[in-house]
Amino acid sequence: MVFDNAEPVGSGPRQSVELADDEALRLLGSVSLGRIVFTRHALPTVRPVNHVLDAGDIVIRTHEGAAMTSRTRQGRGPGVVVAYEADAIDPDTHLGWSVVVTGYAHLVTDAHELARYRKLLRPWVEQTMDYAVRIHPDLITGIRLTAPDRPAA
Repeated sequence: MVFDNAEPVGSGPRQSVELADDEALRLLGSVSLGRIVFTRHALPTVRPVNHVLDAGDIVIRTHEGAAMTSRTRQGRGPGVVVAYEADAIDPDTHLGWSVVVTGYAHLVTDAHELARYRKLLRPWVEQTMDYAVRIHPDLITGIRLTAPDRPAA
């Protein structure tokens, strides 16, 4: 295996700047791929999924037999606790952002909403996706990785 030890363009440590909630959600809504984290058999499980942001909630589509479908179907009370992460970080410059949302996930049961999400959100895999899960953010954290400020010469 060969490793390239060349420094990335504009290399050096990056600054991590905390994002306001509204900016974090705006950035999350600007991409279509994220990762949902939930508990399965008492262990954390991560799945890459595509999403749409709808009125501040994250919506993903699932299928019968999917772990997320069964978890939200079994959920009682406020729903199933999940985390959702999306990012856009350039691998060469190490600049970009990352957003993590923690909240409760619910299976969408209203037929009109489900039909609307079928139009808004096209799955990336060739599989029937008859279900949708809505995640309402309770905790939003986000960072932007920026180049450090350089003192004027």
